[in-house]
Amino acid sequence: MEGDDVTLREQLFHDRVRETIICVLLFSSLYILCYLVLTHYRRNADFATDNDEDATVNKIALWLCTFSLSVSVGAVLLLPISILSNEVLLSFPHSYYMQWLNGSLIHGLWNLVFLFSNLSLVFFLPFAYFFTESEGFAGSKKGVMARVYETAVVLLLLTLLVLGMVWVASALLNDTSARESLYDLWEYYLPYLYSCISLSGVLLLLLCTPLGLSRMFSVTGKLLVKPRLLEDLDDTMSCAMFEEAALSRKLNTETSCWINVNVDVLKTQFLTIQARRMALEMRRRASPWQRNLGYPFAMLLLLALTVVCVLIVCFHVLELLFDETALPRGMEDPLLGAASFSMFGSLGAAVQVILILYLMLSSVVGFYSSPLFSNLLPRAQDTTLTQIIGNCVCLLVLSSALPVFSRTLGITGFDLLGDFGRYNWLGNFHIVFLYNVLFAGLTSACLINTLTWAVQRELIRAFGLHKLPLTVSRSAIPLKLLLANGLSKIQ
Repeated sequence: MEGDDVTLREQLFHDRVRETIICVLLFSSLYILCYLVLTHYRRNADFATDNDEDATVNKIALWLCTFSLSVSVGAVLLLPISILSNEVLLSFPHSYYMQWLNGSLIHGLWNLVFLFSNLSLVFFLPFAYFFTESEGFAGSKKGVMARVYETAVVLLLLTLLVLGMVWVASALLNDTSARESLYDLWEYYLPYLYSCISLSGVLLLLLCTPLGLSRMFSVTGKLLVKPRLLEDLDDTMSCAMFEEAALSRKLNTETSCWINVNVDVLKTQFLTIQARRMALEMRRRASPWQRNLGYPFAMLLLLALTVVCVLIVCFHVLELLFDETALPRGMEDPLLGAASFSMFGSLGAAVQVILILYLMLSSVVGFYSSPLFSNLLPRAQDTTLTQIIGNCVCLLVLSSALPVFSRTLGITGFDLLGDFGRYNWLGNFHIVFLYNVLFAGLTSACLINTLTWAVQRELIRAFGLHKLPLTVSRSAIPLKLLLANGLSKIQ
């Protein structure tokens, strides 16, 4: 018996060491990748100043932002890794090389991401912001430590303010429990605060994802070469070259003092025409396969993914009406390798992973496309440290809410692990049902609006009606004019 106990303890020790090594390697890889991304967007002037103190403070803040961004990427990969791990264990149940992939490892990853995401959102990123804005207390010795002391005091006061607001909100909702649990910080207030943060992230995803799903078509269209539809590309290319040459001559020629020329407007027009000419050159150099098949295939793929998302959500709405088990809930012991989380097996699990990543990408596109957050869009080598911190906060809120978002919409049947399943509002039928209905309705409306505008815009451009001198409304273009103009171009 004693020998068996020693063997069991050794096995548990080796399992824990192996899981720790895997987590450290995974997080180190994500940290290096996120650091390269942030160094691509950061403004180099903020880190090459003559003041060594400011440069050190900016580096520390950048390290904290890198840590938070790597946690965000880890939160995005939680569900895909869990779903794929379950399918791998189903396919190779007795493989020696897959023994490291177990439920304990996946559960540990969920707990670590939950812990680090909340630490980053509550402490690290606010510390980075206040650290860059601090100068030290008046009368104290200047230096990095003086800024650290000031930042710690400000962060402590902010923490007390937030906890007070949480207590007031809980007292308004439930007076008796708030009075009884005034000193119960760990078991009551922190889960309540996490529930508020997750609910705000899920609501932000509800606003950004439908907009992003509709914007994905235009963003993808800018990256690909569109097919020619009743268009003389050589003629359009020649006109663009002539316009560019004329504007270049106006900019390089010294004008008379009697002629008022707005140089800024000319430069803007010149850059616009130049970008248009370069796009036309790229279209002319593209192969027929890339030009005629790449763009339609990408558009059909995006349309299929969006329609599948809407259909899954509509089916989940029906499940919520007839089955209480369809509500999202927590799971303490993940039984990986027991059964597939999709009724279609491995193919359905792969589709779930693709849809989760597609929804996350669409939410990011919709976030930066919205008028409220368009100013946060990072620019290569020209993004201030304050903007980097703001982007990290927003991306962390979106990514940490992605597992709850995907499970609430019924995209996957994988239940939430660890503290992700402890949110108070997950078991509320009315909130979950209304959320699914709103998502399906907003996504359908945005998709229909985008498709109708895109089809009419392409028809107007193909038939040459965009060259008309007057602005033409949508209802002012009859179908007969479109057909007549198209037939004349074909002849």
